[in-house]
Amino acid sequence: MKQAIRESIRRAAEAVASAGEVALACHISPDGDALGSMLGLAHAAAGEGKRVTASFGSPFAVAVQYEFLGLEPLVPPEEFPAEPEVMVVLDVASPDRLGELAGPASRAETLVVLDHHPTNPGFGDITVVDPAAAATAQLVYHLLRRLGWPMDRRVATALLTGLVSDTGRFQYSSTDAAVLRIAARLVEAGARPEEIGQRVYEWLPFGYLQVSGAVLGRARLEDGLVWSVLYRADRAAAGVGPEDLDLLIDGLRIAREAEVAALLKETEEGWKVSLRSRGAVDVGAVAAAWGGGGHHNAAGFNSGGSLEAVLEKIREGLRG
Repeated sequence: MKQAIRESIRRAAEAVASAGEVALACHISPDGDALGSMLGLAHAAAGEGKRVTASFGSPFAVAVQYEFLGLEPLVPPEEFPAEPEVMVVLDVASPDRLGELAGPASRAETLVVLDHHPTNPGFGDITVVDPAAAATAQLVYHLLRRLGWPMDRRVATALLTGLVSDTGRFQYSSTDAAVLRIAARLVEAGARPEEIGQRVYEWLPFGYLQVSGAVLGRARLEDGLVWSVLYRADRAAAGVGPEDLDLLIDGLRIAREAEVAALLKETEEGWKVSLRSRGAVDVGAVAAAWGGGGHHNAAGFNSGGSLEAVLEKIREGLRG
């Protein structure tokens, strides 16, 4: 870890330690790293006697498979403090990813940002952005170590969930020896890998199977790109919400011909596109070109227009 990142973590620790109340936020439609990072810090702060509030922007819904992380600190965005004393933003690459919580962030006395997205321009009063980190949970781990706060089983479970999620179960190239050492310490603190594996990856509603079948049945291969479509009607017929379908993209990326996998999800506003790469293609750059963001191997963007128009955006990005 670079010295500048260590210094930023020191400043973040001082701000959090001195606050009587801490407000935490992660990005809209949170994944395992966003939720795990936020709830891990929330549980640790509550254990130190801090008043803690945690939330994320609409739609305010947490997938059932993440309920084991302990959702007590969570409140809907309308109950979030309007002018927080100290607000910590986790796994958020830009303020717009906060949804309606961007307002409280702009009014916070001290805004701390912990993130690992390379597209993060750096915002807030104290910025801890490390693209070399495998997950934001890794940065929270170092923050808690700096604070000297103990990591009990709930904290360790939340942080290990973040690591597991953003390393693809320790299969992505971001998985280095440092990440595995942190994972070992979290297991020593009480986190159980089998619990995380079952709840995050094997705790989906039956309707997921129906939606997955429809999406995989529409899969198409063209020049190293495997893509498919998830229609709103698919979700309605199966009775599942968007928060239950984050793993669908993994069903497309397993094809050995797929250098890049793309899932186009129909929304009320248009399309939400998820992109995955095996490593040769920087899908983060593709997403950024259309107003999105993410990482080299995992990214996404939102778009209006027809299905074919959105596909052409992806093709154009891959050609470039």
